[in-house]
Amino acid sequence: MNKVTFGLVGKNISYSFSRGYFAEKFQKLGLENHQYVNFDLQEISLLEDIIKAKENGLKGLNVTIPYKQDVQPFLNSIDADAKEIGAVNTIKLNEDGTVVGYNTDVYGFQKSLEPLLKSHHTKALILGTGGASKAVAFAFKKLGIEYKFVSRTASENKWSYDDLNKEIIQEYTVIVNCSPLGTSPKVELKPEIPYQFLNSNHLLYDLIYNPAETTFLRMGKEQGAVIKNGLEMLELQAEKSWSIWNS
Repeated sequence: MNKVTFGLVGKNISYSFSRGYFAEKFQKLGLENHQYVNFDLQEISLLEDIIKAKENGLKGLNVTIPYKQDVQPFLNSIDADAKEIGAVNTIKLNEDGTVVGYNTDVYGFQKSLEPLLKSHHTKALILGTGGASKAVAFAFKKLGIEYKFVSRTASENKWSYDDLNKEIIQEYTVIVNCSPLGTSPKVELKPEIPYQFLNSNHLLYDLIYNPAETTFLRMGKEQGAVIKNGLEMLELQAEKSWSIWNS
């Protein structure tokens, strides 16, 4: 029986959520000839050989940090949303040999965030400026929520962490951590925002899922904020990837 292969492209990804998730899914569905492999690449140029290798029956890939922007030259085409976002996290290898990029992060983030939104959640801070932050910004645009990026250095439409004060924090009541700060094992790390100005109007969302409660989320909860981690987003975007690969 020929193997059908799916996989994850990233760097230092032994911790990956996706492999365990899909292994369990294949088992439940009785897909004994399906496998999900971690392609842990030290440089993105190695992706070309993986895509070209016909013997592994590769049908689809997920893409994670730090390659969501770097994979684009290896694709024949990119879905309109992924093109506008500027980041690809799902790749489909078609029967005709074409390789197409998609973004399922937007779907996963938006679907998991929407039930928590209240009428006063009209402005958001996006902490970090990597590939995932672009998907978060795209979701906010669709939801009609104003947003500002925050990173170590300020520039146009981007504040630095030092710029954040009481007035900004109380005006921007949705705060999303798209940085890797706080990921296991360095769980003590956190984005340097003025946590003392958070209150029960705030919604803090962390794309990190390991640990389940990051220092960022814990400190928000202590101030009365509603908190959510990135696990449901990952599950939703994984299911969306699966439907793309099988469409």
